Amino acid sequence: MLKRKVIMAIADGLGDRPHPLLESRTPLEYAHTPNLDRLASEGITGMMDPISSGIPVGTDMGHLILFGYQPHHYPGRGPIEALGIGMEVNPGDIVLRCNFATVDENGIVVDRRAGRIREKTEEIAQAINGMELKDGIEIFFKPATEHRAVLILRGTGLSDKISDSDPKAPNDGKPYHQVVPLDSSKEAERTAFILNMFLKSAHEILSSHPVNVERNAEGKLPANFILTRGAGQMVNLDPIVQELNIKGSCIAGESTVLGVAKLAGFKTVTDSKMTGNMDTNIELKARFAIKEIVENDMVYVHVKAPDVKGHDNEPFNKARAIELFDQMVGLIDQQLPENVYLALAADHSTPCEVGEHTGEPVPVLIYGPGIRRDRIMQYNELDCAHGGLGHLTGNEFVRTLHGLIGIVKKQGN
Repeated sequence: MLKRKVIMAIADGLGDRPHPLLESRTPLEYAHTPNLDRLASEGITGMMDPISSGIPVGTDMGHLILFGYQPHHYPGRGPIEALGIGMEVNPGDIVLRCNFATVDENGIVVDRRAGRIREKTEEIAQAINGMELKDGIEIFFKPATEHRAVLILRGTGLSDKISDSDPKAPNDGKPYHQVVPLDSSKEAERTAFILNMFLKSAHEILSSHPVNVERNAEGKLPANFILTRGAGQMVNLDPIVQELNIKGSCIAGESTVLGVAKLAGFKTVTDSKMTGNMDTNIELKARFAIKEIVENDMVYVHVKAPDVKGHDNEPFNKARAIELFDQMVGLIDQQLPENVYLALAADHSTPCEVGEHTGEPVPVLIYGPGIRRDRIMQYNELDCAHGGLGHLTGNEFVRTLHGLIGIVKKQGN
């Protein structure tokens, strides 16, 4: 059997809707993407729903599927984030995804991201990491990508059946939510009480933290509150690399993606120059992709910026973020070995007019040796809807790649 490999380039939040500022085109249609379009003209394209038509997914779920898992394997966002930033997570730990945020004296959320804080978050986190609360519950807190962080509650009698304190976009200007139990168990009630206690204590500590005093003096928003969401309890998943008997690598600067990769058993490659925004080093990512495919069967390389600009309702900047993705893909293709397929995908749509994930399908593409070419000449949401791959689920798209590299078992005799 032919032995082939695949590099999958993922543009986070790529999908969009026609925008009036872009002459009623999507950011992907508006962007200058010579490399993506050339691959479309020489490959096969289609549209993908991560789960099913109309169902929005988070970055965590979208990538879990792109790495080969089924939706029911989902362990919660918190555990994924924790693994992605190298935290030690024990069975039974309750793990939550967090934002550094700004609230006023009445608990009104002024900014869910504290001005998209990136500097000195380690210093802020150290002030609350290691805190011990009621009945010996331990707190472990660590910053993640940009304004994001991860919180672990460790102790007995805890539950992940609790609500979010984060009011979520576009709800700046409203109070944060009190955490409440989501079922009638004593464990959920206890966990909600403990988490509310932590939020209050953290706010008291962070309000007078030297970093925030400095930010106030500079006219910047202070990171004086922690918003929590996505509680999950750590579970053990069999790494997908064992099931498929492959070796894999993931190149990313975003903690969620790195966390999913670790769950799947993929080697993770990251660097401080790989950010979750427009200043990410695409040349470095492309160079690592070519290097990693030598020793691996599948390599994933991720760009976060299109999703960020979709959330920020910045259609022109989202188009520019897509152009960065195009440049990275072009650099990979220039050095692509003859036995390697290059696949393009996204984890979900993030339309600028909505500022949040939606259920529209995303364009996908496969280019490489012996591929059945269709007649599509451009890579975008409208053209790829007529492509030869048709309309697939995320699992079907990934299984197509697995089949091309020869790791799908034959059914029947």
